[in-house]
Amino acid sequence: MSGVRDALRFVDRRQQRSPVLGFVYGVVKKYGDDRGGQLSALAAYYGFLSLFPLLLVLVTVLGIVAGSSSSLTHRVEHSALAQFPVIGSDLIANIHALHRHSVVSLVVGIVLLLWGSQGASQIGQFAMAQVWNIPGVDRPGFVTRLKRSATLLAVVTVFLVLGSGLAALASSGAHSAPTRVGGEVASLLVNGVLYLLAFRVLTPKQIRFKDLVPGALAGGVAWTALQVGGTLLVDHQLRNTNQLYGTFAIVLGLIAWIYFGAMVTIYAAEANVVLARRLWPRALVQPPLIAADRAVLAAIAGQEARKPGQRVSVDFENPEGPGRNPEDRGPEPLPDAG
Repeated sequence: MSGVRDALRFVDRRQQRSPVLGFVYGVVKKYGDDRGGQLSALAAYYGFLSLFPLLLVLVTVLGIVAGSSSSLTHRVEHSALAQFPVIGSDLIANIHALHRHSVVSLVVGIVLLLWGSQGASQIGQFAMAQVWNIPGVDRPGFVTRLKRSATLLAVVTVFLVLGSGLAALASSGAHSAPTRVGGEVASLLVNGVLYLLAFRVLTPKQIRFKDLVPGALAGGVAWTALQVGGTLLVDHQLRNTNQLYGTFAIVLGLIAWIYFGAMVTIYAAEANVVLARRLWPRALVQPPLIAADRAVLAAIAGQEARKPGQRVSVDFENPEGPGRNPEDRGPEPLPDAG
């Protein structure tokens, strides 16, 4: 066992001395400290509930405005559903039934969308508050969260239509290499801006806008890569999935796809926190706790303050361990976004 521990100590020293490795491990460690897996699972659950109503409203509105048989409607539908490559083809094959009884479908879709997106937005706001370790007493109230939910719904709807429209416009031209590259670049830009706006809506106002930019850009790149990778996976590996597993595989594929997207989002938010507060390097082998470890643990404890006037203090054994010793009685006050 001593040999294994010595090897881990060696790896730990190397990653702490490397800015890149130290930062990456700091993000992964912070994700685990904040129970990012549970946050991703909750976001995936409510995202699953809100996805179908959103598509229902999109398809129904297009059918009413442009006509269910128009070429524009078909291009936008295909480009919108292509953003979910694992199950997009199956949705395309079955979603046209939604055009029947359009008024009823629209009303039902809007009601379900408001209910499902409310849960997804609330979980998103909770996740951002947890990631940034905002004390409970400083988190937005119920009315503010409702306003942000409505804002997020508007942002996502606009960007879904915008992204789908760009993809439809690109698909209407020649399938040349410049067209494909231009479409991917446009998709990358749209995803990056969407992540940035979503982070701003979901994150408490104490966090400065500039601290949200790096993770939003990384999230946009990762989501675009996830879309491209999913398309390649469908083309080469999952052509016969529906024949083998039917609807069961569609549902599982959709849930898995949303979960990966939620995980990418939480990791992108964690990268913002680690970068903004310089929460790296982290110790791979403990004890001792180094400065970034103490800062993270103090912030996690400090977020349990629920009432005005309540203060949570944190003490550590061996506070003179390696690294700078920050104020260990709790997290530093968050800057006001102004």
